[in-house]
Amino acid sequence: MLIFVVILVALAVVVIFLIATYNGLVKLRNRIEAAWAQIDVQLKRRYDLIPNLIETVKGYATHERTTLESVIAARNRAMSAPSGSHEQAEAENAITGALRQIFALSEAYPDLKANQNFAQLQEELTTTEDRIAYSRQFFNDSVLKYNNKIEVFPAVLLANAMGFKAREYFEADDDSRGPVQVKF
Repeated sequence: MLIFVVILVALAVVVIFLIATYNGLVKLRNRIEAAWAQIDVQLKRRYDLIPNLIETVKGYATHERTTLESVIAARNRAMSAPSGSHEQAEAENAITGALRQIFALSEAYPDLKANQNFAQLQEELTTTEDRIAYSRQFFNDSVLKYNNKIEVFPAVLLANAMGFKAREYFEADDDSRGPVQVKF
């Protein structure tokens, strides 16, 4: 009788462990999905603000057409990239670099810098960029926790059996880390 109770308790412990591990993996996976959704919201906000910024700048910097076109091209590339993909991360980094060039243009055009619409759009985009940075950080922290969880023993056994796969970080490429170069 004692052996039966010990086996039953051991079996109960194993089942509780499996349930807790599985539920923990699902929670972390869902946290990643929620974090990505927050990034997506901020990216869409940025996509909506960019055309307004371009129209405002066009009036002041008509001969800076290539800079404006690079922002538009980067926006279009990002909007057409598969959601959550490495291509989207690269496209978003291109937008960040292109927006820096637009903001650098304002230094060369004092009338543009003084324009109320431009100042408001610049402030909104700066706030949105801050939100994107925070959302990326939260997403990457969630991916780290999830990837760690699926790689450590004994959770790795359940993770592999249940099809949990490692996720990619949302990283900036090497080109977006350097200083902005604007040529006039």
